[in-house]
Amino acid sequence: MDSQPAPRRRAYWLKTLHQWHWISSALCLLGMLLFAVTGLTLNNASHIESKAVVTSRQAQLPEPVLKQLSAPPGQKKAPLPAPVAQWLDESLDAATAGKTAEWSADEVYLSLPRAGGDAWLSIDLASGDVEYERTDRGWISYLNDLHKGRNTGLAWSWFLDIFAVACLVFSLTGLVLLKMHAGNRSATWPMVGLGVVIPVVLALLFIH
Repeated sequence: MDSQPAPRRRAYWLKTLHQWHWISSALCLLGMLLFAVTGLTLNNASHIESKAVVTSRQAQLPEPVLKQLSAPPGQKKAPLPAPVAQWLDESLDAATAGKTAEWSADEVYLSLPRAGGDAWLSIDLASGDVEYERTDRGWISYLNDLHKGRNTGLAWSWFLDIFAVACLVFSLTGLVLLKMHAGNRSATWPMVGLGVVIPVVLALLFIH
């Protein structure tokens, strides 16, 4: 019969928790650094100068391509036909493939938001004239949009969800490890308490 079940059980859980703690910290390390940096840039956005760079381009659809540009029956919002989107992407680097366009009687309009900037494109259905404008707000704006998940696509959305789960595992395993080591570290719970009380007090007193 095992004469020391409690110490062995404690050693097992310590080893397991440490393993999950370092694995989760490794998975979310870059994300936590990114979110810490962009938290500072977002919180101090008024102090960070940024100058948007606007690029405007004009083009005209070739006649064979223009003939394929027709609104889907009964629809005001639908993607561009594949040959039209391909020509625009190759000629203007506009990334219109698969994007929903707004159709009217005389014009097609596409809003093309992206991380760190914005863009739009319009096509005159009669003449085939194309006007494209792209705005680039710089790498800080790009990182800020990554932080917010703004116009970043499905893959980044999945990353944010996985990153959030990894942070939860990291935080919860860290909390249990604190509990297991608290007997030898008298400052553990006062520090944990401060970490909870300070933001609560600030929120109650200074956020209206």
